[in-house]
Amino acid sequence: MKEVRPMTELQKDGICLPDGLADIILICGHYGCGKTNLALNLAAQCVKAGEKVTVVDMDIVNPYFRASDYGPLLESMGVELIAPGFAHSNVDLPSITTEMYSIFTRTGRIIIDVGGDDAGATALGRFSRRLKERPYTMLYVVNKYRSQSQSAEETVELLREIEMASHLEACAIVSNSHLMQYTTAQTVIDSFEYADEVCRLTGLPLAVTAAERRILPDLADCGRKIWPVDVLVTKPWETNGVQGDC
Repeated sequence: MKEVRPMTELQKDGICLPDGLADIILICGHYGCGKTNLALNLAAQCVKAGEKVTVVDMDIVNPYFRASDYGPLLESMGVELIAPGFAHSNVDLPSITTEMYSIFTRTGRIIIDVGGDDAGATALGRFSRRLKERPYTMLYVVNKYRSQSQSAEETVELLREIEMASHLEACAIVSNSHLMQYTTAQTVIDSFEYADEVCRLTGLPLAVTAAERRILPDLADCGRKIWPVDVLVTKPWETNGVQGDC
C-alpha cells in the first residue's frame, strides 16, 4: 500500500524534516543522483526529531557509494544499520541477508537505500509483496546534471525501469540536482523546469527540492520548498572527514 501524500517541511526545534512520510521509506534513483546522501540526512533528522531509525542498505550493485560504508557515522547518530552480505569488504557482489526480512517486524522509521538502476532495484523486488501490505513511501531522486538523466524523458525512462524491476511504484519526486562541490544556488534554480517536467510526465508530486545547506541563503527567495542537507557521503579516494559527492 503506497503512500502518495505530498511532503511538507516540518520545523521542529530547528530541524528540517520532510513530513507526510510512511514509516517505511524507499529512496531510489540513478547513480550519482545523491540518494545515499539523502538517506543519511533523512536518518539524522528523524533521530533528532526523536524517532527510532533503521537504515537498510539494499544497494548490492554499486561498490563505491553505499550506506553500509557509513556504519560508524550511523552508529554515532543512534541509527541501526542493516547491510547486505560482504559489506565493508572487497567483494563486489554483496547479497541479500535474512536480517533484511526483519524490517517487517521492526518499529520506528525504516529508510531503505535502493540500488541505483533496474539491476539494483531487482533486489528490492524480492520484498515487493510484503511491502505492498504496509504503507510505504517510495521517493525517486533526480539530478539533471548526470549524463544519463539530463532530460526529463530520460529520467522518466529510468524510473519506469526501476519500478518494473522492483514491482513497486514511486510516490513522489525529490529534486536533488547538484554538481557536487561546484553547486551554486543558480545550479539548483536552473533545475526547476527539469524537475517540473519530470513531475508532469510521471503525474507524481514534487515532494521537495534538496539543496546543500551552505547555499540556503541564496535560495531564500526562490519560491520553492527547500530541504537543507549536509554532505555526509565521501568519495572512496578521499581521506576520512573530507566531504565529497552529495
